Amino acid sequence: MRPPKVVDVPTRPAFVKLPGRVETPARTGQGLLGETVLRTATPGRLQVQLPDGRSFRLGGDAVLRLAGSTLDLQRGQIIAWVNPGRKGGTPLRVRTRVATASIVGTTVFIEATDTEVRVFSWEGAVQVSTDAGQQVTLNSGEQLSYLSSPTADGEQPGWQPPRRLSRAELDSRRARSILLNGFAAPMETLPVIEKELGFSR
Repeated sequence: MRPPKVVDVPTRPAFVKLPGRVETPARTGQGLLGETVLRTATPGRLQVQLPDGRSFRLGGDAVLRLAGSTLDLQRGQIIAWVNPGRKGGTPLRVRTRVATASIVGTTVFIEATDTEVRVFSWEGAVQVSTDAGQQVTLNSGEQLSYLSSPTADGEQPGWQPPRRLSRAELDSRRARSILLNGFAAPMETLPVIEKELGFSR
């Protein structure tokens, strides 16, 4: 099986720390090992190709550790996907401090900050297992949020019910996303997202 590798670094700073080594700037074509730690600082972003048609993009002051078929997101933003038509194999799991999202043939966005964790399905079904024992399935255009503290809008800490984003929210997110836009390496599920959620561009 081919090892994971960095396939695009559109903006820096972005770093790779192989196990037992010092952190170095990420570079396109660089091979990665298990337990590698990836880090970005705004506006840094990078894209990694995993074995078996799975990939992810990282950005937004992110720290992530590769752990087998699990991506351990400590903070920042990730968009992860499984190429259309890929069959079988273990799900790609993205773990945060409060939940794990599993994807088989879909595209998921996760953002983890000190105060909030958001899991959003760009297309397909995303299985979310919370540390509190809840099992939630998100479908295209739906988001699940966890709050560490009350918000100014009066939302209370804990898991918020899943909600489908409005057309305006979807359009804004598609246009402004730092992980959907500005990469040279392809994102194989982007045409599926555009069709699934009805984007005209």
